[in-house]
Amino acid sequence: MGIKSTYEIHQNAYIKLILHASKHKTSAVNGVLLGRVSGDVVEIVESVPLFHSQIGVLPPLEIALNMIEEYYCDKGLSIVGYFHANERFDDSELGNVAKNIADHIYRYFPQAALLLLDNKKFETLSKEGKDRSPVMQLYTKDASRSWKLVGSDGSSRLKIKQPSANVILLDYISSGKWKDIIDFDDHLDDISKDWVNTELFN
Repeated sequence: MGIKSTYEIHQNAYIKLILHASKHKTSAVNGVLLGRVSGDVVEIVESVPLFHSQIGVLPPLEIALNMIEEYYCDKGLSIVGYFHANERFDDSELGNVAKNIADHIYRYFPQAALLLLDNKKFETLSKEGKDRSPVMQLYTKDASRSWKLVGSDGSSRLKIKQPSANVILLDYISSGKWKDIIDFDDHLDDISKDWVNTELFN
């Protein structure tokens, strides 16, 4: 397989995905990762929350991916991966919907990352607030073209660009910032809602 990529996620891209999952705690949610490649590093610069009710439904997904690609192409970014959070807290399995959507991205970008929210790690962070590593598991495609968990938790090849990201994340959660997140479900219900979340961090 040659050199294995490492993945560096920017703070705002990381926080946005977890705020989305925090807003819809009783639903599965998903999102796409946008970035660029520099050598063997995939830099995840942005993320877009996708759905909390229509996960895996093809027509809305295709509309969303087309709009995202068009918007971010002008900014020099392309889709480099997929994020998924399971509906149930105790479910740490990578399900078929997540694999299928990630497979679609992989066809266009073979270094694609699949990030799965680690609920237990997120809960521990919420209680103790000390961990600086991502509360996500990293999956990549192996030689057999299957999605495989990287390492025990993927932390060695997945890093947050800004070390203080989890501190800021916890502050946003405690202040109710998650209420402001807009995903494509929200946008398709009311097109005046901004799926780019331009004002989220202002």
